[in-house]
Amino acid sequence: RVGVHVYHDMAKGLKDIDVLMMLRLQNERMKGANLPSPEEYFKYYGLTPEKLSLARRDAIVMHPGPMNRGVEIDSEVADGKQSVILPQVTFGIAVRMAVMSILAGNQV
Repeated sequence: RVGVHVYHDMAKGLKDIDVLMMLRLQNERMKGANLPSPEEYFKYYGLTPEKLSLARRDAIVMHPGPMNRGVEIDSEVADGKQSVILPQVTFGIAVRMAVMSILAGNQV
């Protein structure tokens, strides 16, 4: 047990969380999948300011990028004060470069 809970209702899952990791809907991998339209997906699963208000006031929003604004995340949330997306992506690039350098036999 690692303290993970599964919710099928986004509102219940967002209640009192301190970190929210959004992921990109990868349309290119879902050919033939039974998915709603981007608008319907956003209605049910997209992160909006209203949905984020259910989380803790100091909760942070993460997303590895690239984002589909208006599909999985609202621009107001992505660019908002609770978002750490830009630093997350920036630091992620440096970490991946360091890992590749180590794997190539170079010292970091």
